[in-house]
Amino acid sequence: MNVCYIFGAGEGLPDKFERDENDLVIAADAGIKKLREYGAAPDIAVGDFDSLGFVPECGEIIRHPVRKDDTDTMLAVKTGIKRGYSEFVIFGGTGGRPDHTFANIQTLNYICAEGGTGFLYFDGFTACVIKNRSVSFSSEAKGDFSLFALSEHLSGVTIKNMLYNLDNSDISYEFPLGVSNSFTGKSAHITVSNGTALLIWRGKYCLLEL
Repeated sequence: MNVCYIFGAGEGLPDKFERDENDLVIAADAGIKKLREYGAAPDIAVGDFDSLGFVPECGEIIRHPVRKDDTDTMLAVKTGIKRGYSEFVIFGGTGGRPDHTFANIQTLNYICAEGGTGFLYFDGFTACVIKNRSVSFSSEAKGDFSLFALSEHLSGVTIKNMLYNLDNSDISYEFPLGVSNSFTGKSAHITVSNGTALLIWRGKYCLLEL
């Protein structure tokens, strides 16, 4: 599946960046500076460019007014959806202001609601939002894993082959029952039969098998 990569100006950058020919790379405002650190240029630059301080030169520029409802990252996501992409990886979308990080978690929720899958890469961690579905992790996944309710109530939550397992359980967003689990070296399986959940794990997004 082709991927839409979005670069923001914050933390959470990969050690190296490589893309396939049919992938789309979008810089969200000053994220173009982060992308250039890899010697790469975006296919599209999106935003009001207030953080960057000037309008960059690249393949395609989509400029928006400073006074707007969408964040620059959300504008980049909507651009990717319009271009036919359903899998997104957001780099440089964490750190600094915690409200910006939370806004990008909500952006993952938006991608999920639109029928896609989004990954927000932290330094060493990845976040993803799923709704009414099952996912698996390869046996190479190591370290920490947490699951949080984003909707009021999760039902039919099953976790297999982790340190702490669940079988058709309920999780409320009022209590962090799913925090601080761990991978065990086996292929792990997570099912959320009803509801929207935030998954955060140590490692890269490629460990998740959709």
